[in-house]
Amino acid sequence: MLKIITPFTLLLVLILNSCGTSSYYVLSPAQQPSTLYGYKNKIIGVEKVTVPDYLYKREIAVAKSSTQISMLSGAEWGEDLDAGLTHRLISFIQKKFQQPSVYAYPWGLDRQPDLKLNVDVTRFIAQGNSVYLDANWEVVDMATKRRKTGLFHTKVITNNDADSIVSTMDKAFSEFTEVVAQGIKTYY
Repeated sequence: MLKIITPFTLLLVLILNSCGTSSYYVLSPAQQPSTLYGYKNKIIGVEKVTVPDYLYKREIAVAKSSTQISMLSGAEWGEDLDAGLTHRLISFIQKKFQQPSVYAYPWGLDRQPDLKLNVDVTRFIAQGNSVYLDANWEVVDMATKRRKTGLFHTKVITNNDADSIVSTMDKAFSEFTEVVAQGIKTYY
């Protein structure tokens, strides 16, 4: 028995096959810190990392100029980047301070933090042969309201393919987490 493929069926097969051509990326798990800080039994609350609007899209953005971005064809984030960066930051702080009591906001009444960390990523993108990460961060002692703030900037060399860009973004964020951990350490 010979089956005839209708134009609709053929179109549907072509569409479904083209949907599977993307590669999906996530940042690697937080690295094991080379230097650990002493555990002081403080609870640290981490508010969700904020990111620029272009990072809320699933496609990986690259800057063509200071005012124009494009999306890499066939390369997408496998997670919401704001959530991924928040989880990675929490995991690194837990490892660095040998401290399991690091929680994402909102935290319950039974887990009020001693320190609150806020991170705002203002630029996280590849342009030319570099990945740029600009961010500001703030640590607040919830009892004394003492604040420590910092500005961060790094430029890390990369290639132009998606694998290299994501790997370089990973390195840039690792540099950032080390700086934030040093800021938190001033409260210990």
